[in-house]
Amino acid sequence: MVVCVCNAIREKDLKDAVRDGADTPCNAYARFGRRPKCGQCVSFARTIIAAERATA
Repeated sequence: MVVCVCNAIREKDLKDAVRDGADTPCNAYARFGRRPKCGQCVSFARTIIAAERATA
């Protein structure tokens, strides 16, 4: 599933970034050399990050 259309960041990539230590959408996106553009994805990214951190 695509989390961020603007940056073409997939859910799998976001979860991998969280496993590598990212704890916010900005930190996760920075690992791909990107940053949120339109901002529509940020709340969804936060939800995925929280869920992934809860299972870690």
